[in-house]
Amino acid sequence: MSQIWNGFLGLMLNSLMFLYGLLGRNFALSIVVFTVLVRVVTLPFTLQQLRSTKASQDMQPKLAELQKKYKGDKEKLAEEQMKLYKGAGVNPLGCLVPTLIQFPIWIGLYQSIMNAAPNNPLQLLNLARHIYPQFTHLVPLNVRFLWLNLGRADPWYVMPILVVATQYLMQKMMTPAAATPEQAAQNRSMELMMPMMFGFITLQLASGLGLYFVTTNIVGMVQQYFVSGLGGLAPLLRGIGGKAQEAGSKDKGYGRKK
Repeated sequence: MSQIWNGFLGLMLNSLMFLYGLLGRNFALSIVVFTVLVRVVTLPFTLQQLRSTKASQDMQPKLAELQKKYKGDKEKLAEEQMKLYKGAGVNPLGCLVPTLIQFPIWIGLYQSIMNAAPNNPLQLLNLARHIYPQFTHLVPLNVRFLWLNLGRADPWYVMPILVVATQYLMQKMMTPAAATPEQAAQNRSMELMMPMMFGFITLQLASGLGLYFVTTNIVGMVQQYFVSGLGGLAPLLRGIGGKAQEAGSKDKGYGRKK
């Protein structure tokens, strides 16, 4: 098992090295391009997730009816819900597949970034042992990007904030409309919990991993938009637009009075 993981880790590290050499030795750009390539490779699973989410959203009225009908019988409710999902061709766990696939990528990318950004001669020697001979001339890598050392946490906490913001927007887009108050509360909890969890991870680990999270969130929102539109983000944007319009009207009224 360790040999398989080391092979996977070596593949990721050398893929980053290849992109680093190809893109003018810009490590930040290498991470961004690598992220886009990962999203392209996992696109079939992502589309499955988005379609499953949209189908689940369309089924909310029927699910709400079942919850009312079998309120006191949880076993019967679960049975009828599974029948409904099966009849609609929806896998309730389909939304989890892309996330499960990305977990080893997150871990591998973090370890690859740490290997690619050595902080002492021993780590530099370890990097030289793991990369292919054709990439040895690229060592040591330039891991500086703006104010960041991509192998270390962001000292100004900008990257964690960006991760939280983009993760929240993506989570909002993907969350289906709630059929019951209980589900609405659960949705709000997930919309807050997931961004805070990823923000905390970025707060502790290499900022290069945070750059991966931000990029994958932005690409994910673009994919979500073309499959199902703004989704749960539409009401939020309408609310912001309405408040801005109301504030503008008040400002105009204040100007006329003066």
